[in-house]
Amino acid sequence: MNDVAKNLILWVVIAVVLLSVFQNFSGGKSGSGNTLIYSEFLSQIRAGQIDQVVISGQEIKGKLKSGSAFVTYSPETDSSALIGDLDRANVQIIAKPPEQPSLLAHMFVSWFPFIVLIGLWLFFMRQMQGGGG
Repeated sequence: MNDVAKNLILWVVIAVVLLSVFQNFSGGKSGSGNTLIYSEFLSQIRAGQIDQVVISGQEIKGKLKSGSAFVTYSPETDSSALIGDLDRANVQIIAKPPEQPSLLAHMFVSWFPFIVLIGLWLFFMRQMQGGGG
């Protein structure tokens, strides 16, 4: 295989890896709705404008009675007061566990620097072998 084909394959592999990492880390974040300030969220609860909420850790996604989606983040560690307010306002409450990074993403983040260093070391070793004579 000539050098052009090897370089092309290398760049294609790098592009695929970078795209998959980008997809993995940015997946699920788009289309979640407008960001709502937490104090505005509390005002909307008191006004009876919230239809349903999905609580996942500190992230709260929901839907207003008008149909528009929103997302906000709770600064509270104990959300029992918030749950009480939502219950009094007859808001449908759905609880989900917080999203965990995938095993593949975790392995990539922890092993990628070592793989890059080994790859660079092999590259330089091959470059040094070619100069003899």
